[in-house]
Amino acid sequence: MEEKGFFEKVYEIVEQIPCGKVATYGQIARMCASPRSSRAVGYALHVNPRPGIIPCHRVVNREGRLAPAFAFGGPEVQAALLEREEVSVFQGEDGLLYVDLDKYLWKQ
Repeated sequence: MEEKGFFEKVYEIVEQIPCGKVATYGQIARMCASPRSSRAVGYALHVNPRPGIIPCHRVVNREGRLAPAFAFGGPEVQAALLEREEVSVFQGEDGLLYVDLDKYLWKQ
């Protein structure tokens, strides 16, 4: 049997993030057994082949910050998708959008 590619592993894990929770790029990288591949996780999600099925909007950075260049419409679209799932989004002092990881981080 052929080994799954890295991107497919990322998509498989991201599909498991429950509604109302978020995960970090680093968390996904560690779950793929590739802990130094956070940026590759971000790229995999940027080219998500199944938007709406693979919930890439549930992935944020290690500080809880939303993606400044969310592939499907910017951070405001990502925020709206998260808020639809009852994940509160707030604006930080730097003007960027965040979620509270203490409250919403997926603990698998």
